[in-house]
Amino acid sequence: MNAPKNPRTFQVKSFGCQMNVYDGERMAELMAAQGMTAAAEGEAADLVVLNTCHIREKATEKVYSDIGRLRKGARADGRAEPMIAIAGCVAQAEGEEIVRRAKVDVVVGPQAYHNLPELVAKAASGQSTLDTDMPALSKFGALPRRRKVGPTAFLTVQEGCDKFCTYCVVPYTRGAEISRSFAELVDEAKALVDAGAREITLLGQNVNAWDDDAGTGLHGLIRALDRIEGLERIRYTTSHPNDMREGLIRAHAEVAKLMPFLHLPVQAGSDRILKAMNRSHTRDSYLEILERVRVARPDIALSGDFIVGFPGETDAEFEETLRLVDAVGYAQCFSFKYSPRPGTPAAEMTDRFVPAEVMDERLQRLQAALNRDQLAFNRATAGKRCPVLIERQGKLPGQMLGKSPWLQSVYLDTDAGIGDMVDVEIVAGFANSLQGTEMVRAAA
Repeated sequence: MNAPKNPRTFQVKSFGCQMNVYDGERMAELMAAQGMTAAAEGEAADLVVLNTCHIREKATEKVYSDIGRLRKGARADGRAEPMIAIAGCVAQAEGEEIVRRAKVDVVVGPQAYHNLPELVAKAASGQSTLDTDMPALSKFGALPRRRKVGPTAFLTVQEGCDKFCTYCVVPYTRGAEISRSFAELVDEAKALVDAGAREITLLGQNVNAWDDDAGTGLHGLIRALDRIEGLERIRYTTSHPNDMREGLIRAHAEVAKLMPFLHLPVQAGSDRILKAMNRSHTRDSYLEILERVRVARPDIALSGDFIVGFPGETDAEFEETLRLVDAVGYAQCFSFKYSPRPGTPAAEMTDRFVPAEVMDERLQRLQAALNRDQLAFNRATAGKRCPVLIERQGKLPGQMLGKSPWLQSVYLDTDAGIGDMVDVEIVAGFANSLQGTEMVRAAA
């Protein structure tokens, strides 16, 4: 290790899910609270934190590749190598192996990153810095108060997973399901609004599993956030079908600030495959939930996750997945080829692995169907009027980008600023975005 003494600048690079984005933001706040300065994009930093994801097979090797690239870049520029900290799920899964193999300075798991300043200080003095303990949510009380955020912000309400899907490492890297306290979450949401947020997305590995001793449920938390002045939009992700309670479904009909969007992963359309995945729901029970949600909120945009090529998946079972897609008509989706993760039950099904070329073909067919439906949904939005929350500047002069209530990217010409809510008429829908025209603003 060639860690610099007392690093003064830092970068946090997050990969993977939205929870990692949230964790990355909090780690940056921790570093800033220590008096360190965030280095601009493309600039060298004394400390680089790689906040990692372990869901896909290639994630671990990507980490080692990034470490090598950072060190090679420093040598090429004739500067000292940065202190490198590996955080997140790869850190939790690999632990001492990362220290041994890559000689990094800090390894910290997703439940211990509140200790990052202490670990960095130890690394600067040449001490061993590995922390993959998994205490129950102690990190949140140690994190700095939110001070300045953009118009949209993430708020982690729940961590961990008790579902133990046979393909997934999350229960092993994030631990058991744990819910943060109601009061703590309401306070942080208020702080986010005070810091500039107009939209908050509630996060969790199984966000709709959030609850407290009073049985408030995620729907009760959403109704409490609905009362926060200045908060205009509420979203949540990622949900599990087994935790889709009636109160949450009703909230989609009754809470105006709750956006008409639901991400509810199904993973496959075959009951046999779902059972082998230990998903604990069936094709029909999943579709029944979607129907109840659509009754509550007819304009809901539906999203999901799919895995193709799970061990033992037959052509006929994959066709069941395609028929499920046809039946639902998703607004957007994520789809992946099965990736064996060490330590998971599915990784031991080696005699049933689906050939790579078969997975490739299935993924192409699935994505073609999903892209078809996403385009259809976007085109159907044309002619609608809706508020758009402006999030950033576009590529062209006078162009701004924002999100529709249905989480579509909308671009339009406007003199509105970032954080403004603009009434827009959607004039065209495309594969990945919408074109909008600002409606005439009423005179004051």
